[in-house]
Amino acid sequence: MKTIVVIPTYDERENVAPMAKAVLATEGVELLFVDDNSPDGTGDAIDALAKEEPRVHCLHRKAKEGLGRAYVAGFRKALDLGADLVVQMDCDFSHDPKDLPRLIAAGEGGAGLVIGSRYVPGGSTPGWPFKRRLISRAGGLFIRTVTGMPVRDPTGGFKCWSAATLAKIDFETVASKGYSFQLEMNHRAWKAGVSIREIPIAFTDRVCGYSKITPGIAVESFKIAIRLRFG
Repeated sequence: MKTIVVIPTYDERENVAPMAKAVLATEGVELLFVDDNSPDGTGDAIDALAKEEPRVHCLHRKAKEGLGRAYVAGFRKALDLGADLVVQMDCDFSHDPKDLPRLIAAGEGGAGLVIGSRYVPGGSTPGWPFKRRLISRAGGLFIRTVTGMPVRDPTGGFKCWSAATLAKIDFETVASKGYSFQLEMNHRAWKAGVSIREIPIAFTDRVCGYSKITPGIAVESFKIAIRLRFG
């Protein structure tokens, strides 16, 4: 099965080369960066990588429109490239590329959606302060309670999708533009009866670059959860 890893980028120039090396250590996978016209030259750095390595691709977008829009464009491009499995992950090494073989194996084993989960047994968030852990777990509990979706890590962003699942849930019509895209996609898969499997991962903080997380992201997720439950 052909697997393409999709990674959105915005001001990640320091991370793209080491990330490409780490991802491509998994035999047979291809890598698609989706760059939103990063002002720090990330797109040029990716193009240089692609000239040297045919397994690296780059989709250049004209402007920053949100994580959700970047993933929609990336998923569409990955499918056009013939992907049977599409993996999504961050570029800042908070998702460990060494976990890729486990996610891919679960997808090849028949799961329509595989979620790298912080909150199933064996999962962890090393280095997180207590307040951050509390907010994250409380948010997950709120989302599960409101939507009824039995996913322990509903906002996690390290996932493997089958091409059949992406077609089934009509991913290109997802409304969320930001980080709540993760929640809405999971909810669509669950409502469509897709086989969902969560496998444990360790989620760590980025080493290089700056975080794009803002307090408004939590508010956005709460609003999306309520909309999904009550229309």
